[in-house]
Amino acid sequence: MALVTRSVEPGDFAQWLTLWDGYNAFYGREGRTALPRAVTDETWRRFLDPAVPVHALVALRDGQLIGMAHYLYHLSTSASDRTCYMQDLFTTQTARGQGGGKALIEAVYAAAKAEGVTRVYWHTHETNATARRVYEAVAERSGFIVYRKTI
Repeated sequence: MALVTRSVEPGDFAQWLTLWDGYNAFYGREGRTALPRAVTDETWRRFLDPAVPVHALVALRDGQLIGMAHYLYHLSTSASDRTCYMQDLFTTQTARGQGGGKALIEAVYAAAKAEGVTRVYWHTHETNATARRVYEAVAERSGFIVYRKTI
């Protein structure tokens, strides 16, 4: 029952889609508010296109995907080096508390380090207490509040 993390592969789509749907449902994107399938398909295509700087890792236990992390690199006005933004992180309900989330975060750290990137950051909802316990064990809280507006 060893935990393994790796980049997504084309054959992972069905299991990844279950994780993706669970992640989106967790944040209220289901039913009437679900992402259009075209967005999901484009997101998956981006992960497999080496020319697109959006990446996906998965965590597996006994050959089954139990978690996923999506990340990208970008430039910053406050640093000379690129920065890594971990946009999505999710583990199945049954896998929570078993190290999958932490393993995925550490795998993103390793990928960023291999690319010469020195900072990784992410956001979570303030009510996501379970994940925040993990996050506060592996990173420092920045104190920033996120604002957004759809235009």
